[in-house]
Amino acid sequence: MRLALLLCALCCTGTLVSGTGGSRLPDGPPGEPDRDPGLGLGVDVSAPLRRVDPRFLSVTIDASLASQESFVWLLSSRRMRTLAAALSPAFLRFGGTRQDFMVFEPHRRQQWEEPQDAAGESCDQTFLPPWMEERLKCDWAKQKLVLMKEDLLGTYRSFFFTELTVDQLHAFANCSGFQLIFGLNALLRTADNSWNNSNAALLLKYCQSRHYGMSWELGNEPNSFEKKAGIRVDGHQLGLDFIRLRKMMSESKLYQDAGLYGPDAGQPRNHHIDLLDGFLQTGAEAIDACTWHHYYVNGRDTSVKDFLDPEVLDSLALKTNEVMKKVKLASPGKSVWLGETSSAYGGGAAGLSDTFVAGFMWLDKLGLGAALGLDIVMRQVLIGSGSYHLVDDNLDPLPDYWLSVLYKRLVGPEVLKIQVLSEFGRSKRVRMYLHCTNRKRSVKLNSEVLMMVDDKTLPELKGKLLLPARHLQLPAYSLAFFVLPDAHAPACS
Repeated sequence: MRLALLLCALCCTGTLVSGTGGSRLPDGPPGEPDRDPGLGLGVDVSAPLRRVDPRFLSVTIDASLASQESFVWLLSSRRMRTLAAALSPAFLRFGGTRQDFMVFEPHRRQQWEEPQDAAGESCDQTFLPPWMEERLKCDWAKQKLVLMKEDLLGTYRSFFFTELTVDQLHAFANCSGFQLIFGLNALLRTADNSWNNSNAALLLKYCQSRHYGMSWELGNEPNSFEKKAGIRVDGHQLGLDFIRLRKMMSESKLYQDAGLYGPDAGQPRNHHIDLLDGFLQTGAEAIDACTWHHYYVNGRDTSVKDFLDPEVLDSLALKTNEVMKKVKLASPGKSVWLGETSSAYGGGAAGLSDTFVAGFMWLDKLGLGAALGLDIVMRQVLIGSGSYHLVDDNLDPLPDYWLSVLYKRLVGPEVLKIQVLSEFGRSKRVRMYLHCTNRKRSVKLNSEVLMMVDDKTLPELKGKLLLPARHLQLPAYSLAFFVLPDAHAPACS
């Protein structure tokens, strides 16, 4: 069986040597002269450490896209559908800061009396006309400036959405091979500060009338509710709110077995972990997976040095282990997901989060997250405001998009044990992860620039065949996938 090797070289050119030996590896900072250190490589292919879901790499669409409802038409773009389909199978989470300011206001109530089956709709029906797509892309660039100002000031306005948003999201997910997770507004509260579920009930009723198969979340980063809206909700109350939502779902024939995920808490620090503790005590049994968010740095004051700093990358392990320990104590066996994640919070770092250098954080997060025990990692954001998107404002794929496609094509669910060692111990600047390959698709790579052929065609991804050798050369500041076709690993059989 084949093996897939994920490699991140954060500094010098390296030579990988089979076995567990190795010569000197400099762990110095970026910028020092390139060298050719020898690294010892130890692997265990006898059995997998664990297996991840085929949807491990999943994506989000930020709720800001619906801040003016016309922008959700961008999801009807033939190009967006093509780009999204290449990332399936995956979850598609619709949520973010502005989900807690969205209010459903239906315009077609009279049509609800006759349930319609949306599953029969063709994905080859009318796409967004080119002239409208160009106009929406132009207007979206202006809208992002408005949204950025709101983020900087921390002032958010409530806005309404109609059936159009739901229809477009469901069609996009369904036609792209995604499973939609819709984030509900948790800041609609009653006088006693419990969740007011009346608007959510209206939305669920509509979705059921259309036979929309989907899953649900409630609230985004509840630890920041007070800062965003002056409303404080503790973990205990939030757990009760999730129980209420689960009860609503259980009363629906369509959603009684649907997924419910939460609480989408910020990464552990200060009172954030207290909120997670309180939530798990009351709401753990209501959810199918515990979700939390992780970013490495603040997008407003970071640098390229941070994106290449192994200590920064290792912070993921510290935070993940802390969350998993809490979940294991409160609800043993409960799945843990990164419900939203990228390089830098605050919308990302312009000129970094949307460039090649962000790939080091992204590929390392995928490799390390799988090894640590995370079941799903949801990338913020496929399309939306900020600088950490996979697809830019012109609907062109960015470097992290291509990394994600390659990961989907090459990397299988079985996680294997691997260590990269120098004479000083574990290497921090050459980071390596090992999986069995994806048995359903395999590709080869080359050095050509990856560009879409047209709006409905991805480029042919061809690789370069290397002659048998004891060493693999890894260029400095590089990301690589190596496929070992004749590994004969028992874990992958």
